[in-house]
Amino acid sequence: MIVLEFKAYGKQKQYFAIDEAICTAQFIRNKCLRYWMDNKGVNKANLSALCAILAKDFPFANELNSMARQAEGVTK
Repeated sequence: MIVLEFKAYGKQKQYFAIDEAICTAQFIRNKCLRYWMDNKGVNKANLSALCAILAKDFPFANELNSMARQAEGVTK
């Protein structure tokens, strides 16, 4: 595993945007994990489709880039 450390200097608005993106990514990851645990035979295509459904159902999830949503949802 590669670990990168850095110091970020930004404005409060930028820090808030980063925190919001992290919370949204965790939400998508948890929803996909719950879907995977509850249903048998779930593959990556099903999880990608779920990410699109989550983006339609939750406006805050739609604000996250589609590639970022799929990266969070498909990794298992």
